[in-house]
Amino acid sequence: MYEQLKLDRPHGARVYDYFLGGKDNFAIDRQAAEHLLQAFPGFRTAALSNRMWMHRAARYAADQGITQFLDVGTGIPTSPNLHEVVQEITPAAHVVYADNDPIVLAHSRALLVSKPEGRTAYLEADVTDPQAILQSDEVKELIDFSKPVALSIVGVFHYLPDALKPYDLVRQLVEPLAPGSLLIFSHCTPDFAPDLWERAMVVYKADGGDAQVRSKEEVTEFFEGTELVGPGVVSPFRWYPDEETQRLVDKGEFTDIMCSLWVGVGRKP
Repeated sequence: MYEQLKLDRPHGARVYDYFLGGKDNFAIDRQAAEHLLQAFPGFRTAALSNRMWMHRAARYAADQGITQFLDVGTGIPTSPNLHEVVQEITPAAHVVYADNDPIVLAHSRALLVSKPEGRTAYLEADVTDPQAILQSDEVKELIDFSKPVALSIVGVFHYLPDALKPYDLVRQLVEPLAPGSLLIFSHCTPDFAPDLWERAMVVYKADGGDAQVRSKEEVTEFFEGTELVGPGVVSPFRWYPDEETQRLVDKGEFTDIMCSLWVGVGRKP
């Protein structure tokens, strides 16, 4: 089990869990997280703004009538999870979660408590193998590709350097989706504080992690083949902010620098 957990290096899902105040992380993750916070103090704010935006984007998809969700790179469950958000609007929604961290699998029961009218499933899979996700029994059973799907890839691709061909991976996941499907996507950016982010990437790699942050232009490229919704690719708190988001903006907690993310929702024509 410990060999499977790869405790010799930090894992994105567990570092993110630490930033959100969770307990499902290890010393290697906490060390990497603290080093990151020293380099760039905004990581906790970025994680919170990303999570809050994901909830708004998921509600938007459900309000558009989408009843099927594929969440790739789920992370460690933190209530409300995606299915809890969308099933409040559409109790019969189907949600498939996929992640490659065994810790997420260990906590996946929290992802499987669906409303009786709906269904959820969890599979251990890696975003670098899109076909394994798309061809999985869980996806085949719960997702009807002849109808629109919301594909959620939130806070995942900054862990994938260019060598892993991240744009191709997204295109493979979007390709089988029906017209009207949505791509819900967020990604860390150095655009607002390049020196701090350069330092953060150096310390994260020194701790054994791998990452590549990208510019607005580079993040926008992930939406190729879709039509951007609403404000387009923006900081998370600028994407249809709700009351709580606006309160944190007014308090000066949510700023471009402290959040340092580009987010967007693209509709497949």
